[in-house]
This record gives sequence, C-alpha cells and structure tokens, in this order.
Amino acid sequence: MQTLAVAEYLNFRHAASAIGVSQSSVSARIKALEETLGILLFERHARGVRLTEAGRHFVERVSVGIDQLDQAVRTASMVARGEHGRLRVGVHALIQGSFLATLIERYREQHSGIEVEIIEGAARENVMRLRADRLDATFVAGSPAFPDCHARRLWSERLLVALPAHHRLADEAGVTWAELANEAFIVRHRGAGQQVHDHIIMRLAGAAVDMSIRRFDVEHITLMTMVAQGYGLSIVGEAKTLLHTSGVIFRPIFDEPETLSCSVVWSPHNRGLGLRNLLELAGRMSSYDQFIIDATAF
Repeated sequence: MQTLAVAEYLNFRHAASAIGVSQSSVSARIKALEETLGILLFERHARGVRLTEAGRHFVERVSVGIDQLDQAVRTASMVARGEHGRLRVGVHALIQGSFLATLIERYREQHSGIEVEIIEGAARENVMRLRADRLDATFVAGSPAFPDCHARRLWSERLLVALPAHHRLADEAGVTWAELANEAFIVRHRGAGQQVHDHIIMRLAGAAVDMSIRRFDVEHITLMTMVAQGYGLSIVGEAKTLLHTSGVIFRPIFDEPETLSCSVVWSPHNRGLGLRNLLELAGRMSSYDQFIIDATAF
C-alpha cells in the first residue's frame, strides 16, 4: 500500500500524508522492500522520487494484484450475504405456470445476483447428486424421509386420469375408480412411475377382473402421446395438464381421497444463504402452514 502511494504521489511526504503515517515510516518501509527485492524501485532527488524501470513494472503488477484482491473481497462478501453466487437446483420437470416454475421465477427476480442452474433428472439421480454436493436442493414427488437429508413438503396437486379424447369417459365431468376398474393403464419407469403404478394397484386391487399396467421407459410427453393413441390410460398430477398434449383429456377422480404431494430436499451440511433464501421463499409460497425453516438445519 505504501509503495503504491509513493508511486502515485512521487513524494514521500505527500504519500505519507495521504495514508496517514509518518514520512520516516514510509521511507523506511520502501528502503526495506528494496533491500528484500534486491532492486531499486525509486530514484531519489531533491523534489521527490521517480520510478525506475524495474519499479514501474513492479508497481504495475502489484496494482493488478491489489485490484484482484479487492474484487475477491467484494465478491466473497456478496456471496456471504446471499447476493452473489450459484444455486444448483434439481427438478424432474419444470412446467410453466406450476408451483415449482413460479418459485424459481420469483427467486430469480428477487435474487438477480444468483445464477440458478437447473439440473433435470429422476428423483433418485438428483438425490444422489445432492449427496455428492453437486446440487444444493432438489424437488421430488411425495414426502420422502432420508436419514442424511432434510425434506419438507411444499405443495400438493390433485390426481387426474389422462384419457384419449375418443374414450367413452372423455365427455364426463369426472370419473370414479370403479369406472376405471377394467381399463388398461400405462406408466413410466422413471419419475413418479413406480408411485403411480403402486397407487393404481392399491385402488383397483380386488375390483379389476384383469388388471393391466404396462411400464415404458419414456418421458412424460411421449407417455401422453401414447395415451392419445390408445395404448392405455394414465394417472398424473394436476401440473402436468399445463403441458396441453393434443388428443388427451384430463378428468378428476371423484372418489380419490389423496393428492400428489411434492417436497424439497436439501443437505443439512449446506449453510449457504442462497439455499436458505430459496427455502424461505418456498415456505412463504407454500399452502402448508407447518412448513417452517428451522435455523438448526443450517
């Protein structure tokens, strides 16, 4: 700092006055630095000093280093305040207009200095990424309980049946499970496919004479196209209706008492303010009063 001040004022007295120390202190510090480096940084003369060629190169490099250090300090301070940095979020799908998409949109609006990275994948894959510190949070269907992670339920969606537009029940306001008893169903291997499969069996066990549930390794949009083409019916969360698949009709199941709950999962070791801000915003948006951000979780 004293070397840069002398290089700026080219005068020991003026430099000392500018940084609030004695002239002798500045002179002694510069002399000690020159002896340590083994080079002459300043040429002294009656009215002040001037930089040597070696001194000019030295000051240029030191100035760059000081600027980088200042920038690093400012950036670190912003990160510590949750105003700068990166947030890695795992999702199964991001559907415009859904709770999750709205949450991410509002977070980005409120924390413009945070780069939000979206990683799409199956719940199991994203939880593994979370455990490997490759994600800060992931959103999953259901209300999971992981011994090494925190999880909170955020929102729920009605369960609907997806029918081809030409189906005999497509013109009805809704259906009952009894009316679906002998229908063929199709579900995905990934995502919430296993949960959907088990739920259908639970509802129709004993009621269906010849239950048919086939599983396909496809994405949701492909599954809905298969529904439209008559492969079978499927059960979806209400947010999936926002995708507007041609040839598919969605109807509520009148006697379905459960909803599809969705949760956020995060590591108890992640104490970043970026994550905390996301969880607090999610809590404010959630319809569940019991969603409380526990300070001991950070």
